[in-house]
Amino acid sequence: MSGNTFGTLFRITSWGESHGRAVGVVVDGCPAGLRLAAEDIQKELDRRRPGQSRASTARQEADQVEVLSGIFEGKTTGTPISLLVWNKDADSSAYDALRDTPRPGHADYTYQAKYGLRDHRGGGRASARETVGRVAAGAIAKKFLAQEGIEIAAWVAELGGILANIESSDILEIKARAESNPVRCPDLSAAEKMLQLLDQVRQEGDSLGGIVVVTAKGVPAGLGEPVFDKLNADLAKALMSLGAVKAVEIGAGLESARMRGSEMNDSLAIRDGRIEFETNNAGGILGGISTGAPIVCRIAVKPTPSIARRQRTVDLVKGEAAEIEIRGRHDPAIPPRIVPVAEAMVALVLADHLLRRGGLQASDLYL
Repeated sequence: MSGNTFGTLFRITSWGESHGRAVGVVVDGCPAGLRLAAEDIQKELDRRRPGQSRASTARQEADQVEVLSGIFEGKTTGTPISLLVWNKDADSSAYDALRDTPRPGHADYTYQAKYGLRDHRGGGRASARETVGRVAAGAIAKKFLAQEGIEIAAWVAELGGILANIESSDILEIKARAESNPVRCPDLSAAEKMLQLLDQVRQEGDSLGGIVVVTAKGVPAGLGEPVFDKLNADLAKALMSLGAVKAVEIGAGLESARMRGSEMNDSLAIRDGRIEFETNNAGGILGGISTGAPIVCRIAVKPTPSIARRQRTVDLVKGEAAEIEIRGRHDPAIPPRIVPVAEAMVALVLADHLLRRGGLQASDLYL
């Protein structure tokens, strides 16, 4: 299986399966001298960890990271950073009955079609458990970006058709409000309605999808590699590589198709001797290169495919129609837990492009 490595200079390779012994990641290309501790990584993994609220799966995993290499006396050495997280609470018994019956909405059939076999336990490599490695690597990328004053925040803007009303433009304030509730929605009134709807659909054996906004503030102008490695193209790939994401918008996104040029174009101005944009319909990227304005991405996250309702499928061995009921522990909605994962993917892209821009010296960044 190829396709497990992401990035050019800041590069990661994730490994492991949902019900295997462990999951993890190798991060290559992180400059030497970055102050980094296991606690920096653990903080992000704790945000992704399952079993924290009624908005997530009941699976209980500590997701305690072990640093195997690449960090010495509290600093990165410039060598590959290898991170491991053991799987402690995997229950494969619920999947035994699904060995020969692919689950609708999952990658069961496509993995079988491509490889001729698959790990049916929890989806194997196609499971969202794989994102543990992404979040761990993203924590390192975030620490690296913070040295340049770049902050990343994500939140749930819509869940099950319930929209959040967000008035603030301060992404750190928005993030703080979002992190204060289980659905990670900064509109606390909308968050309560989302939780009530989640309880309802869980009782009905169903699930919800939603919209997550990811914003990066402090990104300097000039990041991006035209023509094929545009910054927005790499962001779209990074976010679309998440299994539950079905669409990505940058800036005005789909709405730009309904606008006129006079509405879409972001006028430039000079304030305090600096060039700024009066609006940000471009989402912080023009010509595939960052403008210095906040980068704004939105992702459409599909409903959790593992639902308790009876569904039609086929039996791959018998070659006939079949019906299944999926048991086990699953998230009633993916958006709340995809928030730290989406942040991680954006961080990885920005860290990579920051290095690709060149001109960075370890002695300048890490004092």
